[in-house]
Amino acid sequence: MKLSDNEIRDITKLLETGKPLPEKYRFLLFDDKKQVELVWNGKTSDVCNIVLPFQTIEQVDEPRAENDSKYQEDMFDAGGRQLKGWNNKLIWGDNKLILSSLKNGPLRKEIEEQGGIKLIYIDPPFDVGADFSMDIEVGDDTLTKKPGVLEEIAYRDTWGKGADSFIAMIYERLSLMRDLLADDGSIYVHCDWRVNSYIRLILDEIFGKEQLMNHIIWHYESGGIPQYNFSKKHEDIYIYNKSDKKTFNFDMATFPRNVCQNCGAKLEKWNNLKKHIDENGRIFRTIKSAGKIYKYYDDEPILLSDVWFDINHIQQKDPQRTGYNTQKPEALLDRIIKASSNEGDIVADFFCGSGTTMAVAEKLGRKWIGADLGKFAIHTTRKRMIGVQRQLKEENKNWRAFEILNLGKYERQHYIGINPNLKDEEKEKQIVAKEKDFLKLILHAYQAQTVKGFKLFHGKKQNRLVAVGPINLPVTRLYVEELLSESLEKNITKIDVLAFEFEMGLFPNIQEEAKKKGISLAMKYIPREVFDKRAIEKEEIVFHDVAYIEVKPKIETGKISIELTDFSVYYNQDTNIDEKIQKGKSKIIIENGKITKVSKDKNGIIEKTVLTEKWTDWIDYWSVDFDFESRKEIVRTEAGEDVWTGDYVFENEWQSFRTKRDRNLELQSAFVEVEKGRRKIAVKVIDIFGNDTMKVVDVKI
Repeated sequence: MKLSDNEIRDITKLLETGKPLPEKYRFLLFDDKKQVELVWNGKTSDVCNIVLPFQTIEQVDEPRAENDSKYQEDMFDAGGRQLKGWNNKLIWGDNKLILSSLKNGPLRKEIEEQGGIKLIYIDPPFDVGADFSMDIEVGDDTLTKKPGVLEEIAYRDTWGKGADSFIAMIYERLSLMRDLLADDGSIYVHCDWRVNSYIRLILDEIFGKEQLMNHIIWHYESGGIPQYNFSKKHEDIYIYNKSDKKTFNFDMATFPRNVCQNCGAKLEKWNNLKKHIDENGRIFRTIKSAGKIYKYYDDEPILLSDVWFDINHIQQKDPQRTGYNTQKPEALLDRIIKASSNEGDIVADFFCGSGTTMAVAEKLGRKWIGADLGKFAIHTTRKRMIGVQRQLKEENKNWRAFEILNLGKYERQHYIGINPNLKDEEKEKQIVAKEKDFLKLILHAYQAQTVKGFKLFHGKKQNRLVAVGPINLPVTRLYVEELLSESLEKNITKIDVLAFEFEMGLFPNIQEEAKKKGISLAMKYIPREVFDKRAIEKEEIVFHDVAYIEVKPKIETGKISIELTDFSVYYNQDTNIDEKIQKGKSKIIIENGKITKVSKDKNGIIEKTVLTEKWTDWIDYWSVDFDFESRKEIVRTEAGEDVWTGDYVFENEWQSFRTKRDRNLELQSAFVEVEKGRRKIAVKVIDIFGNDTMKVVDVKI
């Protein structure tokens, strides 16, 4: 580095006065060999390296007959459920934390034992004005479900600082994805005209421009907005390899030579050429060019071009449609997965949405990892994958079990600043130190005032006292009983308990006990959105009341079935909106556990129509684990030790759910053969908004 005396003087003066250096000094001061790069406000090479342990929430495996499977027999139990081998993974949470934990945590070893991730396909949110809401059915009507506040902030408010914030978000995640890819792996990044120029430069910088394999133009017939100019009728897919050891199956990316790639019709020009037959009976045609004669066989395939005309958008009535506006057709993923992976390879999608990548990967015999921030996206993908398992079962084909994971309480510890690598004793001290700020945050989000002079209560909202449960533990029966005791001692009759998790089997018995003591007890879930200040400022935080489930076990000789007899919710949202509705308009509200359509006619007269007429209208999905506590939840530490968390994994053994095409719901499970003795049976219900509730019952066979 050689600077003139004038340059040194100018730099010193600018630094002393706190002024920014002109761009030219960046190249004079630093040895930067990059010729072209993308620069944005706040750019940094720092990448998240947090490691949080994954919690296994549920395992799903449609039971099959052992003798129907081509896998080893010792992989399955007597009912055909998978016991060993790779479980596909569906992960709920912030994909930055998920990617970092996959890259740096103990699960990395399990992934590498399977050969590593060979293909990543992502379709990140690239539409600044996109509507991420979706239609859901309620009884015979349809209402629009808006995304959660956390999704709104992550997907839409990503653009709060314009392109800078989007680029910063995707840059860090793509950096983590590159490190996770196997050496012979590749990534397909889907985007459109809004961000394609940024994405190309980011990928060049992370993977190296020499690793660009293709720039695919996906052209479609439907859609396209003129915008007083040429109609926009294509999207872009960039393909980059991790290294020169790429996986690419030529025979899976070909087209017949005599067929139009656009419409699939026989090419008239080709068919008009004179046919010849060689000594083996193969048809060929000749073309003369520049004095030379070239021979081409009809049955000789050619490699697809980088413009794909033959795959269209999903039509409104297509059976594939799940309700997601951004859903991509299975044919698109089928081509990508076949071309850049082989059977048994791991395919990943960290913006999985409705689960198209996972569904196609399963059908093609690939292993998979899917992740999404949206709870409803995870639920939609779960239902879709169960449907795929059932389809493969009918076709006598193989499939794998999948497990639903999240970062749970460990993610919450990260949000409030708890170091997960500390020893338990040190971690407890840090939790105590953070508790004051945590309580202030929760009470502010709940719009409650702080109170003093109580042992367990932290705040007051109107005429109800508020208790906030532990940061990293579920609220237990003992905790609630202590609250009731303090309430009786101090003549408190109305209390709210806020918690991230509640002890399984706590409801509805504890509320009935409180009622007998003259205490109105409300239990509410703390939403994850409380950790985002912008969500609190918007006053859009909703603390949902805990739902409760009623079930009836039906026992026959050596068999048991579960009947779902009641499901109650207490959601309240947008209840005071009569004055907000304009004349001639209507709005959907949730009031005392009922979804109601409120309409105001031209004269200002309000009319309310209840959409959830029956308790079953609230249920989208329910499932049963007939032997809960048979599988402990094990977390592997960074040291490689397996530790029991004290919880159990819900093993999904039977389920009934609604789909777009079939709105029916079975209310009694199939009978399942069981051994004699006492056992705990768990029932999980997921409502139409994707919120889940579980009940555990003790049964003697």
